[in-house]
Amino acid sequence: MDKGTCLSWIICGNKIFIWSYLSFAASKKCISLEIPSDVLENAELGRNSYHCNTWLLSVVNWDNTSKVTNRVAKHRYSAGIVLCNQKTRAVSYWSDIFADAGTAAVTSFASSDESLVTSSPIDGKTTPNRQQQRNRHGTSFTGSSFFNSLIASAVPGSQNACVALACCSTGELWQFYCSPSGIQRNRVYQNIQNLSSQDTGIGQLVGNKGYPRSMIWRLPYFSLSDSNRQFFLLTDHEIQCFNIKYVPDLEVSKLWSQEIVGSDADLGIKKDLAGQKRIWPLDLQVDDHGKVITVLVATFCKDRVSSSSYTQYSLLTMQYMSEVSTSSDVHERVLEKKAPIQVIIPKARVEDEDFLFSMRLRAGGKPSGSTIILSGEGTATVSHYYRNSTRLYQFDLPYDAGKVLDASVLPSTDDGEDGAWVVLTEKAGIWAIPEKAVVLGGVEPPERSLSRKGSSNEGSAQEERRNLMFAGNIAPRRASSDAWDAGDRQMTGMTGITRRTAQDEESEALLGQYFHEFLISGKVDGSLEKLKSSGAFERDGETNVFVRTSKSIVDTLAKHWTTTRGAEIVAMGIISAQLMDKHQKHEKFLQFLALSKCHEELCSGQRHSLQIILEHGEKLSAIIQLRELQHMISQNRSTGVGSKHSSSENQVSGALWDLIQLVGEKARRNTVLLMDRDNAEVFYSKVSDLEQVFYCLERHLEYIISLEQPVQFQIHRACELSNACVTIFRAAMDYKNEYHLWYPPLEGLTPWYCQLVVRNGLWSIASFMLQLLRESSELDMSAKSELYSHLEALTEVLLEASSGVITAKMERGEEHKGLLNEYWSRRDALLDSLYQQVKGFVEAQHQDATDGIEGNKEEILRKLSSSLLSTAKRHEGYQTMWNICCDLNDSGLLRNLMHESMGPRCGFSYFVFKQLYEKKQFSKLLRLGEEFQEELSIFLNHYRDLLWLHEVFLHQFSAASETLHVLALSQDESFISTTEDEINSDHANSIPTLTDRRRFLNLSKIAAFAGKDADSQTKVNRIEADLKILRLQEEIMEVLPSDDTKRHVEKQLLRPEELIELCLKSGSKELALHVFDVFAWTSSSFRKSHKTLLEECWKNAADQDPWSELYEASINEGWSDEETLHQLSRTILFQASSRCYGPKAETIEDRFEEVLPLRQETGEVAGTKDTRSSVEAILMQHRDFPYAGKLMLTAIMLGCVQEEHVKIEEGVSPMV
Repeated sequence: MDKGTCLSWIICGNKIFIWSYLSFAASKKCISLEIPSDVLENAELGRNSYHCNTWLLSVVNWDNTSKVTNRVAKHRYSAGIVLCNQKTRAVSYWSDIFADAGTAAVTSFASSDESLVTSSPIDGKTTPNRQQQRNRHGTSFTGSSFFNSLIASAVPGSQNACVALACCSTGELWQFYCSPSGIQRNRVYQNIQNLSSQDTGIGQLVGNKGYPRSMIWRLPYFSLSDSNRQFFLLTDHEIQCFNIKYVPDLEVSKLWSQEIVGSDADLGIKKDLAGQKRIWPLDLQVDDHGKVITVLVATFCKDRVSSSSYTQYSLLTMQYMSEVSTSSDVHERVLEKKAPIQVIIPKARVEDEDFLFSMRLRAGGKPSGSTIILSGEGTATVSHYYRNSTRLYQFDLPYDAGKVLDASVLPSTDDGEDGAWVVLTEKAGIWAIPEKAVVLGGVEPPERSLSRKGSSNEGSAQEERRNLMFAGNIAPRRASSDAWDAGDRQMTGMTGITRRTAQDEESEALLGQYFHEFLISGKVDGSLEKLKSSGAFERDGETNVFVRTSKSIVDTLAKHWTTTRGAEIVAMGIISAQLMDKHQKHEKFLQFLALSKCHEELCSGQRHSLQIILEHGEKLSAIIQLRELQHMISQNRSTGVGSKHSSSENQVSGALWDLIQLVGEKARRNTVLLMDRDNAEVFYSKVSDLEQVFYCLERHLEYIISLEQPVQFQIHRACELSNACVTIFRAAMDYKNEYHLWYPPLEGLTPWYCQLVVRNGLWSIASFMLQLLRESSELDMSAKSELYSHLEALTEVLLEASSGVITAKMERGEEHKGLLNEYWSRRDALLDSLYQQVKGFVEAQHQDATDGIEGNKEEILRKLSSSLLSTAKRHEGYQTMWNICCDLNDSGLLRNLMHESMGPRCGFSYFVFKQLYEKKQFSKLLRLGEEFQEELSIFLNHYRDLLWLHEVFLHQFSAASETLHVLALSQDESFISTTEDEINSDHANSIPTLTDRRRFLNLSKIAAFAGKDADSQTKVNRIEADLKILRLQEEIMEVLPSDDTKRHVEKQLLRPEELIELCLKSGSKELALHVFDVFAWTSSSFRKSHKTLLEECWKNAADQDPWSELYEASINEGWSDEETLHQLSRTILFQASSRCYGPKAETIEDRFEEVLPLRQETGEVAGTKDTRSSVEAILMQHRDFPYAGKLMLTAIMLGCVQEEHVKIEEGVSPMV
């Protein structure tokens, strides 16, 4: 995180993701940069090292003139990025990461000479000198040639050019001039420490190979017009100040240096005190004014009385002496102590140097004067001086947020003090820590540190080795504090927490008082009203005072447990007794809620709170059963025949014990108050955090079950963990069933065992067992049987958890598609694998049977698959149910399951129908319709070619007619289902022909008559009209010339408009008349919606005859009325008029006059734009109308009133 620009970043793989931590989540704009592949080639990432992140990154702010405030949080930054690999010394530079077109990185690599001079062995071998550098704890310093710190600054007067400085653990100081065109490397100092080291005794440890440690600019904000800038550098015993001069050329010069570790206590830290063995300055920070410097220091000491070793952490605060000027000259004494050394942790565990050098310091947040110490393990601890003592507050979230990667400070709204602390977490993003949380949540410094490893002089060596083995590589994810309300830890913008008020404290104290009185006297007089008036019922969830009281009951840490260590704490019955005491007290609390009527109030107003209270009881019951399981496992192992282990070793061996150690270690190391407690002690105390069992299963299963162990050993440990999970779940269910009357209505509430962390933990062990089943073909049947039985029980638990969260989501009306997909995929994977194992067991038992008849094999399968079938039926595992029924060839069982499993969309019956349809077994499918009539109707809605058969069977003739009618006119060319026999034959054809469609229409007509509905005649008329259109298409196809168009459409069902357009394009005189038949047999709505097309048909009809020639012939030959009628009756206009407007014209629904009248209305003037469309108006636009218009109008008028060869009555002819 960069305080100056308020930018944060994460390096993941070959990508750098950069965004502003001031932006709200919905408006964040994340920049993605790709690290060049050649830079990544030699970068090594160590899995177990605190230095696994081998990258140093510095942001260059091109607008670095003032502090960023909330008022300019939305400002578009102009910034560059300098990235350096600590080990390979490769440097990459992006000049402007916010450029619209993007900026390519320029890269510089260390030269061969530079590598020879500065690099240390990387092949795993150790030089003699390096071997001597191993410290007394057996851990060698990591990479003596690493770059330890990187800072960068813009170069004034240049275009996107900057200078970066990096210090190396060999004492070198390197300068990199970065510009868009390239990077220039320059070593400005060979040995920055002057080869100084601490006095006698220090050489036994590491010496000064880890220094210089860090660099920082004296003033974080500067003007680009400045020509100089100062920076501090921390070595193993002093602070050095340098000046970089930008113009005319880059020049780095040393201003001064002052010793902070020496013989003079007034200068800093006095060395060579009694018991003091080594001092490590670890990191330094400077205030915004460049006057006050804070240094994080670790001191290795040895107690002369007990001979025990410990590490002391402290903060050294130095400030500039007021009378000293440091512009150019070097002074011996520049700094003075601002305050006495502030001891953070007086006696901490002894850590190796990897851990110490992974610690970083941040300063400047609220409360004023506080600092944050970050460790490489991912913890963040705020230290501040409060009421004459040092207080520590450790960052915490109620769920796993991953490691804390870095910390910074929110900008203030003015130019005054900085804002609250803000941290970047690995999984939960950016979180702010309010000042009040730090003040109220601070605790006294403990006697332990946050190291993973125990002190070498505590506990048995056996316990120490076990803790190292199973907890040595586990990074803590979460810390806890009393200042963070357990239930108000919701992600609300930048604050991240809800602060407790004085009213909350008063309500909780009042509830504790009434409950205490109830335990003594059994009376609850007037407590409900007083609790109401105190606001005890105002909060819901984790922050409810009743929930907090319940949690304090189940999470009580007994004082007398602290006297026991290691295996003895598990062996003694004190744990079981304490857990039973908690159980009884929690029951008393429930009785208090009932008698005081608080239960009724919670049930009506705070359902979630009451659910959490009862879930505490579930978890407590589960922990008790888990304790009994661990005790039973230990007893069985200790009494095992031929056991080579001692009793104490048996107590602390096994997968469950290792899991307990992991969970306890995680809780202990993330809670300051639990640092001096045993892992198992913490596990059995933190009942409300039972979900952490499943978290550790998900994240750290490989540490409990190593793939390097024998397969039999892996199976045994996996079964032990699976049994523990099932025990937890069943104990919670038993408690819920026993106390079901106490629970509120649970609609929309998600149980704790349905949470994501629980489901993922269960799936982690289940998927591991699945893998064992798939890869253990060489195992004997007893091992497979054990693995199968445990996986079957675990499957039931996992599926119940998944279905529970889906049910809650559905009840709340929330999106749950992703959860359904997760549930289905896991269910199918588990059930399918289990059934394959069942079939393997059947084959094995059948081969061993004396009589190998087939019936015996089916009976074995029926017996072995019964429990799996029950699980599949409860969780809609239809594929497994179908496979079992098919392998048993039991149609009766299939039908019973179809009746019993009526889930969504008809449940199992729908699945069976689909299977039969996909197998093309249509006869079996339709026979099932006799028993499952409604279900098959729903299924066949998607397969109408079979639906009509089922409807005929049900005597639903009208519905069958409608289905057949739709089938006949369907544009889907693949709607006809092909049977299994047709697929195997050479005559399979799923494309419907015109003959098929005619058959469907005829069947639809028959079904319509059989239906005898009131509108059956209307349906029949519509069907007959469609039959005529179908016949018209066949006739039209015969008239069309054979070409590519005809071959393309002759087997397709054309829409009426397509058929009409095809006729118009053909230019055929015969087809010009057929188009009016198509219009006649469609609906009136079709004619109205295609009126323009109808007008085109009349225009085309007028073009079919030579009207100018006819007109000249009538004039020259002097046609009589009979001759005129005879000549005109052969024109397309006459025949079309007779077809559409004649006395015998047949149409569906309304006549043609409703859409296109034959004549213009009286009074309309030809050529007027507003003239209503009519056949006469269309003809008036014809090219021959000026001289043959009367003849054309005579043709349409004769056609609408007379048939051919009928005499013209007097007054009818317009020719007169």
